[in-house]
Amino acid sequence: MKRLSVFCSVTLLCFGLLAGGSSEKHIVSASTDSSETSQSVSEPERSVEENEGADEETPAGSGDTAADVPAVYMTTDISEKGMVAIYEALNASPSGNIAVKLSTGEPGSNYLHTDLIGDLVQSFDNPTIVECNTAYGGQRANTAMHYQVAEDHDYTAIADVDIMDENGSMTLPVTGGSNLTENYVGANFANYDYYVVLSHFKGHSMAGYGGAIKNISIGIASSDGKAHIHSGGTGGSMWGGDQDAFLESMAEAGKSVVDYLNGNILYINVMNRLSVDCDCDGNPAEPDMHDIGILASFDPVAVDQACIDLVYDAEDGASLIQCIESRNGLHTLEHAEAIGLGSREYELINIDE
Repeated sequence: MKRLSVFCSVTLLCFGLLAGGSSEKHIVSASTDSSETSQSVSEPERSVEENEGADEETPAGSGDTAADVPAVYMTTDISEKGMVAIYEALNASPSGNIAVKLSTGEPGSNYLHTDLIGDLVQSFDNPTIVECNTAYGGQRANTAMHYQVAEDHDYTAIADVDIMDENGSMTLPVTGGSNLTENYVGANFANYDYYVVLSHFKGHSMAGYGGAIKNISIGIASSDGKAHIHSGGTGGSMWGGDQDAFLESMAEAGKSVVDYLNGNILYINVMNRLSVDCDCDGNPAEPDMHDIGILASFDPVAVDQACIDLVYDAEDGASLIQCIESRNGLHTLEHAEAIGLGSREYELINIDE
């Protein structure tokens, strides 16, 4: 297995004009095989080096690398076999009541299908697929309709399903936040000992992109909690609040979840059907870029940053990049790292090698 140290925090070069403004992007060189490609990232200077001897230094799946940055594992095999392989690369040991957090997706959206995730979900003892109701309408805005969508999307065929806020909310404290002091998650959140977070990486009309951080913040928030995050903690409008406060609030809500679980959580991001539109959109724009792969980590910031870097590196990623930059989406990662949710530096480990 070849290991690549990707210290994602940036270096050279510019991207051009996106979403009506000049947005300078910094490029670092990285590779997931023996040839070099370029990966675009953001903000301060980052370095990249190949680490050929790391297998002897750090056990696979430990979550820590020889460079003392979190490991992010990657496969280009987007299949049930690839899903199981990327999970096994983490060498995780979930126990107790295991929740599989995913977006059930609006009908017609690019949600994660059971023919991709089924083998992994059913490899756990008595797993439960968990979600919360939406705060914006649609077919998942109330519990009865939401359970029907879960059944229609075949999730009930592979596991029990729990809409965690069908009985309201529970409150998690937020420490170190700039906007939130409390986060309101589904009342059933505390019923589970370990969370396996499966996220479809894609664009988002408000957040710029959706990945692991969005899935553990907006995704685990109750309907009331979603509104609280969207308003930046003000209790005001979900749609007219300060954009950066919303992005920061997602990071802060995510940190409250991670703090509560105390390490009993892992993250898998699937980079297929890379539309600029979220799985909350029942009529998403058709993707205009190729599928990339599946990534996994114990660090939600690192796995999202790695996905971002791969999008910036892609020759056909312009539409998704524009979506991300037009909403200042990278600010979520900046704030998440600043408050200690995770690291934007990571080691990318291609398990296909």
